[in-house]
Amino acid sequence: MAITQRARKLLWGRAANRCAICKRELVVDATPVDQEALVGEECHIISARPGGPRHNPSLAPSDADSYQNLILLCRVHHRMVDEQSETYNTDALRGIKAAHEHWVSESLQSVAHIGQTKLRWHRRSSPEYLVRLTTGRELLNLILGSHGSSLDHDELRTEQEVELVGDFLQVARDYGEAGEDLEPYQLVRISVELTHAIQELEEAGFFVFGGREVRVLEGGIAGPADFVVSILRVLRQTNDVIIKVDFCDKVQDGEKPEEHSEG
Repeated sequence: MAITQRARKLLWGRAANRCAICKRELVVDATPVDQEALVGEECHIISARPGGPRHNPSLAPSDADSYQNLILLCRVHHRMVDEQSETYNTDALRGIKAAHEHWVSESLQSVAHIGQTKLRWHRRSSPEYLVRLTTGRELLNLILGSHGSSLDHDELRTEQEVELVGDFLQVARDYGEAGEDLEPYQLVRISVELTHAIQELEEAGFFVFGGREVRVLEGGIAGPADFVVSILRVLRQTNDVIIKVDFCDKVQDGEKPEEHSEG
């Protein structure tokens, strides 16, 4: 198994982006010529590999990459605890992790009151129309890099439609959340997979439409920031909100007419 997005979010969130031993921040700011650098490592308390640090053959494979078996460390301390595994045994690391997360919780409670965060929406930031998506590549370009998603669909009539549309929207959300964790070769495979899924929806009588909306995140300790929401709609091909744009002109030019739905 691999570390799930849920386990990763729990680990980084509860550790507050800091090494459990030295408390160093684990993201280095970008420079004028380079992007941010990640210096944090998701370390296993009990190694699933025979002969690995603190290996225990009784550990279930499904538990090896769980949040409970992970501790967030900087690279220096990751190497230290693995090469000095007798000193930093299982109980010691679990104690260090628990103490660090308690320190994070206590530190946050002692911070002065922070204003409540909220998302502000402006009508002008919403797309007037959603564009029909026909390929997985178009869908990936929409969902990757967004901070949230808005998913919806027409009324579904059969269990088969529920399964087809529900699976599609769930997969799209999951890939959007995976984001930068996906490698280039994975993106190629996912693009093909999503194209097939869109084609399957079209064969069942549906079209997929998408767009992006930019909201403003306010409050907290930082200033206002853009919050990008990817909008995805699965509509029946007979839905009256679907319109064709520049149909005559595009047919005369030998182009495929674009189809839109009202936002």
